[in-house]
Amino acid sequence: MNIKVLIVEDDPMVAKLNRHYLEQVQGFVFAGWAASGDEAARMLAELEVDLILLDIYMPHTSGLQLLSTLREQGSMADIIVISAASDNGSIRKALQYGAVDYLIKPFEFARFQAALSAYREDYSLMKHREHLSQEQLDKLLRHSLGPEEDKTGTLPKGLTEGTLESIWNTIRGLQKQVFSTEEITSNAPISRISVRKYLAFLTEAGVLEMEISYGAVGRPVYMYTVTPDGHELITKYI
Repeated sequence: MNIKVLIVEDDPMVAKLNRHYLEQVQGFVFAGWAASGDEAARMLAELEVDLILLDIYMPHTSGLQLLSTLREQGSMADIIVISAASDNGSIRKALQYGAVDYLIKPFEFARFQAALSAYREDYSLMKHREHLSQEQLDKLLRHSLGPEEDKTGTLPKGLTEGTLESIWNTIRGLQKQVFSTEEITSNAPISRISVRKYLAFLTEAGVLEMEISYGAVGRPVYMYTVTPDGHELITKYI
């Protein structure tokens, strides 16, 4: 199964990073890159794609305008929005137009991978099943039902309170306003992969903010800061 993906993003560096991430997730194939909504519309008239990774802030035709036009034309391509637009209006419109997920820039690879993995499961289910059971339908609707973790303060599956507390204590012990994944890994007895999972969770929970900076060779470096409400929000989990 190869899910054909079009990246619609006006920033070449971000588009390159999204393609790099995409090619690390099994089952997906890069079908092309459009640097504007107008260019995407022209490409989609000739290309057959299953999924569009769509930015919102673009010159001339915005991502939301493109999405609206595609729906009016009856396009069946699925959309995952990847944008710095975090206002309620943009998010609401994207979801109303049928976006299956919404990633706010900057984001960790773990969140990107989770979005594509969930989509791949749904795509496979819809592609190969003529009728669905209630359980299968509930699985397809899981994004609209919403994660209970955010409401209850319960950690997601695979994360533990003890490890989270260790990472949080390490963050506090650094006594730095801005820190990197590598600095946490160097000061905590936890693998780099595990650290990235916990930092991704803390970012989604609003405890941390993350920015991507690029080194001299273009390699992305993830830098974190504790949000103004971070110290209060973390108390829900440890």
